[in-house]
Amino acid sequence: MRPVILVGFVGAALPTLPNIQPDQSVIFVEEPDVVRKRDVRTKVAGCPTVRELVEWEFHLPGKADEFYHTYRDLDPEAVIPLTEYATPFAARLAERYGLPGAGFAAASLLRDKALLRNVSRAAGVTNPRSVRVDGPHEVLAFMRSVGGPIVLKPANRQASVGAWLIHDPAEVPEAWDACVVQDEGVFVPDRPMELRMLAEECVLGEQFSVEMLVRAGEDLFTNVTRARLVPGPIPAEESHVVPADTTPELMALLREQTRRIVDAVGFRDGIVHCEWIVSDGVPNLVECAGRFAGDGIIELIERAYPVDLVRAYYAVMKGVPIPVVLPRAARRAAAVRFLTIGTGVVRDVRGVDRAAEADGVFLCDVTVQAGERFGGLRSSWDRVGDVMVTGDTPQEALRLADRAAALIEIDVLVPELETVAP
Repeated sequence: MRPVILVGFVGAALPTLPNIQPDQSVIFVEEPDVVRKRDVRTKVAGCPTVRELVEWEFHLPGKADEFYHTYRDLDPEAVIPLTEYATPFAARLAERYGLPGAGFAAASLLRDKALLRNVSRAAGVTNPRSVRVDGPHEVLAFMRSVGGPIVLKPANRQASVGAWLIHDPAEVPEAWDACVVQDEGVFVPDRPMELRMLAEECVLGEQFSVEMLVRAGEDLFTNVTRARLVPGPIPAEESHVVPADTTPELMALLREQTRRIVDAVGFRDGIVHCEWIVSDGVPNLVECAGRFAGDGIIELIERAYPVDLVRAYYAVMKGVPIPVVLPRAARRAAAVRFLTIGTGVVRDVRGVDRAAEADGVFLCDVTVQAGERFGGLRSSWDRVGDVMVTGDTPQEALRLADRAAALIEIDVLVPELETVAP
């Protein structure tokens, strides 16, 4: 039996694997540090679909070619990235085995936000002004040249890690100190990652993402999602709704601009998750990832259309015919609403059962409990729960998600400010 190689461990993928793959047909590849810190071996042990877990430092350059020569006779059916940092390795490994994939060059461009800006701008895609910065003095100089708010963020991270909205030049030193601390804990290896920071013009407008399934550079399925951000300096999403509650004309424009990104980087096979800010009717590129969208967006898509997008994606990566119908429009709508809290000690969590039983809710999860110390919202990893719902329209789905989330009360004891004697 030819195995499927999944690069990067995602626990949420385990329950879906038996619906797509036969027993003993999946090989996970994950960084040794991550395997240890997340106890991945214990988690995959109970999944009959998993044949093997290979510990491999896939973040490092050249490791895909080394893997290919080490396991040259493996003859996999597909190589699929499950995480952002896995995309270049998976693309290169697919090339070596002669399988469908994004292409190593395309995956590398999508992983570097600075390079993607240069390439997409040359292809006619609107981008905000952006520069590489190596310290707060360069950030301040760029902010003065822009004459307005900016975004400070890494060129090579994920999940809004190290990103900060800056409205006042006086905030720059604090923002820089906060942004360069890019600890993703158990999700990354212990060795340091190169620090590459960007300062970018802050474009104000509506937030969208486009999820596009691609084969041989041509789109097979497209969805447009609307996003809403958490208030404050951290640009983490507070909600998503599928499909986006906007005009058919804007949805068509977002699709076309995403097709332009696919063509600009030479993306071949797989799925892209492309984020946009629409200002005065013009889509401005935020970033684009060559893998499944996070934040439960795929679950929302599968329920709203409905469509078995995961099965279709696996077929694309295997190079076989799509076994499911890919609809052109959603029949219903679905939304996710995330929960955030302030810094402090969690004293009590109430209302989770009520929220889970509220209208339209099909998933309700809270990840903190009484007695837990919470360090505050620093990235998308720090949201403390979510509620997912379905509704007849995008407006209804979002309203139901907000209503259910409001039923959950999390009391936090805010630590007293320390005082220093003069």
